[in-house]
Amino acid sequence: MVPFLICFPLFVALLMYVIKVNKIRNIIAYISAGVIMVAVLIMSVLWIMDGCNAILLYYETEIVDKVILSVELLLMVIVVHLCFKYKKYIISLLTIIPTLLIAYVEIWGPKRDMINHIRIDYLSVLMCIIIGIIGGLIIIYAVGYMHGYHHHHTEVEDRRNYFFMLLFIFLGAMFGFVLSSSLLWIDLFWETTSICSFLLIGYTKTDEAIQNSFRALWMNLLGGTALALGIVYQIYKMNNDSLQYLVGMGSWGFGSAVIPIALIAFAALTKSAQMPFSKWLLGAMVAPTPSSALLHSATMVKAGIYILFRLAPAMTNTVTGNMISFIGGFTFFVASLIAIAQSDGKKVLAFSTISNLGLMVACAGVGESETLWAGIFLMIFHAVSKSLLFQDIGATENAMHSRDIEDMHGLLYRLPRLGAFMFIGIAGMFLAPFGMLISKWSALKACVDDNNIVMVILIVFGSATTMFYWTKWMAKLISATNESKIKDITKKNELISLSIHAVLMIVLCVSFPILSKVYVVPLLKEMYGSYVTVLSMSMLYTLVIIICFIFAIPIITFGYTRKLHENKKLAYMSGINEGDNSSFTDAFGEAKKLQMSNWYFKDFIGQRKLMVPSEIFATVLLIVMLSVILGGALL
Repeated sequence: MVPFLICFPLFVALLMYVIKVNKIRNIIAYISAGVIMVAVLIMSVLWIMDGCNAILLYYETEIVDKVILSVELLLMVIVVHLCFKYKKYIISLLTIIPTLLIAYVEIWGPKRDMINHIRIDYLSVLMCIIIGIIGGLIIIYAVGYMHGYHHHHTEVEDRRNYFFMLLFIFLGAMFGFVLSSSLLWIDLFWETTSICSFLLIGYTKTDEAIQNSFRALWMNLLGGTALALGIVYQIYKMNNDSLQYLVGMGSWGFGSAVIPIALIAFAALTKSAQMPFSKWLLGAMVAPTPSSALLHSATMVKAGIYILFRLAPAMTNTVTGNMISFIGGFTFFVASLIAIAQSDGKKVLAFSTISNLGLMVACAGVGESETLWAGIFLMIFHAVSKSLLFQDIGATENAMHSRDIEDMHGLLYRLPRLGAFMFIGIAGMFLAPFGMLISKWSALKACVDDNNIVMVILIVFGSATTMFYWTKWMAKLISATNESKIKDITKKNELISLSIHAVLMIVLCVSFPILSKVYVVPLLKEMYGSYVTVLSMSMLYTLVIIICFIFAIPIITFGYTRKLHENKKLAYMSGINEGDNSSFTDAFGEAKKLQMSNWYFKDFIGQRKLMVPSEIFATVLLIVMLSVILGGALL
C-alpha cells in the first residue's frame, strides 16, 4: 500500500498532463481521487488489524536511494531553469547548494547505519487520512470549479491538464513525506511540495502571480537549505539519517542532536508560514481556489506542522522549544489581529490559517503531551474546516462575483446551501464547544499548568481576536436582508465535496470524545510513553450535547426571519420607509439607502500597519535564538 499511495498519484499526474480532452481527464480525476481515498482507508484498516503497532519497512533501499537522488537533481535543474528564465538568479543558489550538499553526502559521505525508511504509526496514518480524504475531495471539487473558473476568466490560459498534474504530484509527495522515516527521503518530498506550490501559485502567469510564486519558492527553499544542513550534520555526527533516531537522541538530552533539531525546526517554520515567512501563504491566494484549499488545509502547511509534532518530545523544556513556541504564539496573536481588518473572505481565511498554524506550532514547541493533544485536534479540525471554507468561498464568488464579506449580508437566505456550508465551517473554527475552541482551551490549560506566562498571554489575546473576526463574518451570514436570491450555479461535483466536508465537520464534533479516547491518547502514549488527561470524558460528552443545541440557532433564526419576509412588515428607519425596508426619506426630504457594515479598524491594525514591524521583530528573534542555540551547541 505504501508504494501505491506514493506512486499512483504520480502515474495519474502523468495521465492528467498528456490527456488534452477535458471530459476524459475529468473522469480519470474522479476515479483516481476515489481510488486514493479508498487506498488510504484500506491501509488504515490493515494497520488497525495488525494491532496499531508501529510498522517499520524498507531497510535495504540502494536502488531507490539512487532514484531519489536522481529526482532531486532533476528538480534542481527545473528550478534553476525557471530562476534563470525569470532572472531570479540568487534564488537558484537556494536549490543548488543544498542539493549538491545532499548529493555529496550520499555519494562520498560516511557509511550510514541501516535504518527503516518507512514508518507507519498513529501520526503517519492520521496524516495519510487527512491528505487522502481532504485532498481527494478537493480534486473532485476542482473538476467543476476549474470549468467555471476558465469560463469567467477567459484572459487566463486554460492549462487544466497542467493544473491537475500538479495537484496529483502534490498528493503523492505528501504521502511520501509523512510515511518516510529517512530524512534523505523526506528532503526529496519536501522539495517536491515546495516546487509544486511555486508552480500552482504562478498558474495564471500574471505579474502578481509570478512575483508571489517566487516569494513562496525562496522562502520554502530557505527552509529546505536548513533541512539539508541539519541532515548532513546528523549523518556526520550520528552515522544515520533516521528522524526517529534523532528524536530519541534529543529526548534523552544528547548534545549532538541539538543542532539538527534546531535546523529542522527552523525549516518547519518556513513551511508552516510562520512569522517572518507568512507572506508566501498570503500570496498563494492569487492561485485558483482548489490550490488555495490544498495549500491551506490538507498538504503544504501541514508538512511543517507534522515535522514539528515529530520533534515535539525532543523540544520539551529546551531553548529550541522555547524559540518555536514563542514564534508560534506570536504568529497566532498577530495574524488573528490583522485578520480583524480584512473584508476579503479569502484574506480572512489566509490570516486565520497562519494564526491557527501558529497555535499548532506553539503547542509543538512547548512539547508536553497535553499541548500536543491540543495541537493534533487543531490540525484535524483545521484541515476539514479550512478546506470547506475555501471551497465555499470559491463557489460563492462564482455565483455572486464577489468574495467580500460585506456582500455576504444575508447569504443564508440569498444562497441557502452555500450559506449553510459556510456557517458550519465558521462554527467549526471558533464556536463553543466545537473542536477548535476545545483545543485552544486545552492548550491554554496546559500552559497555565506549566507556568508559561508568555504563552498564556498570547493564547488568551489571540483567541479573543479570533472570536472577533469570526463573529463579524457569521453575523453577516445570518442577518436579515431584503436583497433578492442569487442563482446558485454551483456544480454537482462541487456540492458533493462541500456536503461531505460539512458532514465530516459535524461528525468530528460529535465523535470528539471517542476520537480522543481511541486514537489521540494512544498516539501520545506511543510518542511519550504516558499521557496526562486534559479533559475528562464526561466533560467531552457534555460539550458534544451542547453542540447539538448550537445547530438550532441558525434554524430558528432562519425560520423566524422567513416569516418576517412573508408578512412584509415595515421597519422603522429614522424616516419615511419607502416600502422595501432598504431605503427611506429623511427629515430633509432626501432619499437615503440603508446600509449596514462592519468596522474593520484598517487604520489601526491593518496589514500595512502590523505586518512589517512583526516580520522585523520575528526575524531578529529568530536570528538571536538560532545564534544562541547553534553557538552553544558548537562550543
